[in-house]
Amino acid sequence: MYKRILVATDGSSLAQKAVDSAIELAALCGAELIALRVVPRYPQSYFEGSIPLSAEDVARVEKQWGDDGRATVESVKAAGEARGVKVNPILAKSDIVSDALITAAKTHDVDLIVMASHGRKGVKRLLLGSETMQVLTHSETPVLVLR
Repeated sequence: MYKRILVATDGSSLAQKAVDSAIELAALCGAELIALRVVPRYPQSYFEGSIPLSAEDVARVEKQWGDDGRATVESVKAAGEARGVKVNPILAKSDIVSDALITAAKTHDVDLIVMASHGRKGVKRLLLGSETMQVLTHSETPVLVLR
């Protein structure tokens, strides 16, 4: 059925439900799992929404985000391998999560994207956006959404 499944995680408890389901599905199908964490770059100017920091501080913040992201996907790898699933941990750097997910799905030729949704509605959705909706709308790869 599925040969390669991409699971998106941000390390949250909601994303962990998607990770657990993706590992279970990959184990059932004998599929490889791609664990993806998208890490933003630090905004560089006031107009991008940041306070000015020195180059050293920006580098420190981005390194911390990268380290946290690697730890997240490595924990998915450990959990998957405990179930006998081959897991490829991937860290992507992008300000637009949905674009990074879609690009990773194409690059790694996945059969399914598994991700969580917060299920925001109304004004919250308008203000906060929906990465899940963007992936559902623009991905050519089937998407399994968990809440």
